[in-house]
Amino acid sequence: MKKNLQAIFNGISVCLFLILFYFFFFHNEKIAYVDSAKLLNGYKAMTDARGEYEKKATTWKANVDTLMVDVQNQIKKYERAAGSMSASEKQMAQELIRTKQKQLNDYQQALQQTAGEENTRLTQKVISQVNSFLERYGKKHNYKIILVANQTGNIAYASEGMDITEKVVEELNNEYSKPTK
Repeated sequence: MKKNLQAIFNGISVCLFLILFYFFFFHNEKIAYVDSAKLLNGYKAMTDARGEYEKKATTWKANVDTLMVDVQNQIKKYERAAGSMSASEKQMAQELIRTKQKQLNDYQQALQQTAGEENTRLTQKVISQVNSFLERYGKKHNYKIILVANQTGNIAYASEGMDITEKVVEELNNEYSKPTK
């Protein structure tokens, strides 16, 4: 989840940095920035999305664990009974074990893809909400630009008062907490 966010914000940040440079040095406009990590970590919708993902991940892990136990039990059963089995019974038991192992591997691979897609879907949904909110917030407070700062340091320095992260998180959470009509 964090890698997706960082990649998105890195691209946006580079473009916005160039715009900031232009406006800061050539125009006397109202400019501010938000810290992406603080913003997303402080936004209740992101916390809820992470909780939803974790709940699904727990269910997926339980399913994998159940399949693993089934395969392990089948192997133990085979090992206990192998001495008294005929060659054809051994072959059938081995084939059953291989089939269960393949099912487990296929399920794990499908689950990895599903988990990645679900993570991306939940993250993109929250980021879309944040972007939409930042646009409304910027218009409401007459900002020409609101930049996004991230951990890679695209904003090396900003004068005091340009970081509006706390204000944005507060209003964003207030909006998120309101019941939808």
